[in-house]
Amino acid sequence: MRLSKVDGPMFSVVAVGIVSMSCAPTQSSGSIWTEGAPLPVAVTNNATVGMETDSGPFLFSFAGLDTSRTWSGVHSRAFSLDLGREPREWQEIPPVPGPGRLAATAQAVGSRAFVFGGYTVDEDGDEVSTPNVEIWELESRGWHRGADIPVPTDDAVSGVRGELIYLVSGWHDRGNIAEVQIYDTDADAWTAGTPVPGPPVFGHAGAVAGNSIVYIDGVRVDSDPRAFVLEGSSWRGDIDPADPTSITWRRLAPHPGPPLYRAAAAAWGDWVIFAGGTDNPYNFDGIGYDGVPAQPRTAVFAYNIRTDTWSELTPLPRASMDHRGLAVAGDTLYLVGGMGREQRVSSRVWMTELSTLLGGPS
Repeated sequence: MRLSKVDGPMFSVVAVGIVSMSCAPTQSSGSIWTEGAPLPVAVTNNATVGMETDSGPFLFSFAGLDTSRTWSGVHSRAFSLDLGREPREWQEIPPVPGPGRLAATAQAVGSRAFVFGGYTVDEDGDEVSTPNVEIWELESRGWHRGADIPVPTDDAVSGVRGELIYLVSGWHDRGNIAEVQIYDTDADAWTAGTPVPGPPVFGHAGAVAGNSIVYIDGVRVDSDPRAFVLEGSSWRGDIDPADPTSITWRRLAPHPGPPLYRAAAAAWGDWVIFAGGTDNPYNFDGIGYDGVPAQPRTAVFAYNIRTDTWSELTPLPRASMDHRGLAVAGDTLYLVGGMGREQRVSSRVWMTELSTLLGGPS
């Protein structure tokens, strides 16, 4: 168990800032979600990402937790799926270097996939945030180490803008951080961006669309008395095109539905899409900090940075939580692995065409 997160009173869940709002018309539930090639093994809390290359799109799954849902099931296994090759079958690739980890995040730039941070778990339940940046080179099929994250972080939101990757808030060892840490994939160097103005959180969900960072919810830490509180807020940070470290933050209208923990998110064109998650934060075994098993959700919704509006979308066929990202490859959205009802770890891959999901082009 994450001792650094339970050194105080019983976990409390409080929904903050939820008000009614008007959304775009809800799409009717249908069969726009289909199953893709399943992972060779069931895995949850895996860092997932899509990659566009000259030879076609790829999907990746890095690290995570197996069906045991115990500290010994935390691993560093990695898998890739060449979406341009038939039959479509996942291939195991060399594992992510270093120890097995949870709550890492992954992004792709060109033919490289970058795996950031995460945390390790030992037999006593102690957890340590890792500074690791591990880079998978598709062409050489090999790993190398990038510059360490200045403030080691797990359960952060990440997103890509050009050659830059943004890490937004997250957990560091014993508390949340407000830092926005920016990694230059060409220079292998870090700079600091404008910190988040709202409560720092872990387990939030979001992405970078165009020049905007959008993220929602997560868990904040209150100090008097110490408690972990589900934070119900949505934020947008507009990046200065002339200075990528300068971010103008503002709070958004609430998204549809309750506050969420460990939902999946991705960007496509003007959209940031969110799927699944739960309204009861939990440790890695899927049992809430309040002792109640967390229940996953099927909800899918999106925010449009151009119109500044939320839309409810066709829900997932099965409820799912414990995600470290949605993956976009080509014009298709993928949800890879995760945890379903009764804390069942999954090998399923759900997919849908983005133009169908969103009702038109990006």
